[in-house]
Amino acid sequence: MTTPHALSPAQALPRLHDLIVLDVRTPGEYATGHLPGALNLPLDQLSRALPAIRHAADHGDILVVCASGARSDTARTTLAEHGVETATLTGGTGAWAAAGHDLHHPEQASRLPWGMERQVRLTAGTLVLAGLGLGRLHPAFRLISAAIAGGLAFSALTDSCGMAAVLARLPHNRPRRGDVDAVLAALLDRQHRR
Repeated sequence: MTTPHALSPAQALPRLHDLIVLDVRTPGEYATGHLPGALNLPLDQLSRALPAIRHAADHGDILVVCASGARSDTARTTLAEHGVETATLTGGTGAWAAAGHDLHHPEQASRLPWGMERQVRLTAGTLVLAGLGLGRLHPAFRLISAAIAGGLAFSALTDSCGMAAVLARLPHNRPRRGDVDAVLAALLDRQHRR
């Protein structure tokens, strides 16, 4: 592979037409805006897609993208353990957009799904308020708020998010039937495009 383990948005932009871009966010996050030409393959579908990703890697360099870079780095590490070298986009789609580069949106209704960060903030805030409110009935319920605060601190220290992993499993964050199959077919079709 000729690609380093990480590319900045400025480094990725001139190579974008040559890169196979895998966006490992949930379908809802992908719909809020993604790099041009990116294929949506949620992180938890990576093992299912390994043969197709290996095939695509034989025909071009792969750039793995997420919102900020944490999930794409996990994907890069997982793929490297299976002999597939990839790069990540430093700062993810947030850095891409901040650099003034276009994000594409799928054709759909005007109502966009919420991104994972927004879902986590809503869930964490709701649980903290519930813990505080129920704590008026019994002080033990305040432990809910303490647990969420501890989880958020742990999340910041480890650059991971257990709550996001749980929320990603909810039906509205899952790929529709056939979406992953379409991505696998596109990856397997790579030899015909290069």
